[in-house]
Amino acid sequence: MDKRCGTVGGAVAEITDGATLMIGGFGGSGSPIELIHTLIDRYRATGAPGGLTVINNNAGNGRVGLAAMIGAGMITKMICSFPRSSDSRIFNEKYLAGEIELELVPQGTLSERIRAGGSGIPAFYTPTAYGTELAVGKPVAEFDGSMYVQERWLKADFALIKADTADIHGNLTYRLAARNFNPVMCMAAARTIAQARRVVSAGGIDPESVVTPGIFVDVVVEVPNPQQEELLVHQGHAHQ
Repeated sequence: MDKRCGTVGGAVAEITDGATLMIGGFGGSGSPIELIHTLIDRYRATGAPGGLTVINNNAGNGRVGLAAMIGAGMITKMICSFPRSSDSRIFNEKYLAGEIELELVPQGTLSERIRAGGSGIPAFYTPTAYGTELAVGKPVAEFDGSMYVQERWLKADFALIKADTADIHGNLTYRLAARNFNPVMCMAAARTIAQARRVVSAGGIDPESVVTPGIFVDVVVEVPNPQQEELLVHQGHAHQ
């Protein structure tokens, strides 16, 4: 099946109000800036999609990418590990004003909750966060003399992913550390939309190099010169 989409706008057109999105990236590494900015442009033109829940490692930096989504008022809840980072002023302002909800999740737990969602595992136990505020209200159990907290899987309606190379069937590779959360998010979302630096024909990727099999990907769109969040922040850009 040919999963190519000719435009970035067409790739994100199916995302609707109230959706839960997983957005790849570890800070700016592996963040799908073009998918995010196109979604922001649609929101500013039409008022949709809004009321989004977003799952990401952090809550954006500067005034681009995820931070720009938050600033536009599209997101009502963030599920992340690091809401505060070097330049996370927009999230801070929204949170202190009571305009966005936060579910704080330890980073390893976040990754495992997403992996569990993609693997059909509804819950698991971890020692992380036992005895802290993050464990309040969650089931706990003792295993081999140690206490563990039950954590539930995380799933999403859509995943927005940045890949390096895709083939027309949706098989993906990633560039270095840009791999991060992207592969597990592909598995845990009902629909995965991937931007790739290049899209090649079937057989154009060595099967041994495939990281995300195409069965987990629904749409691919080619973005030959993707923007990098850190460079945009350093240059003082703001997505208008």
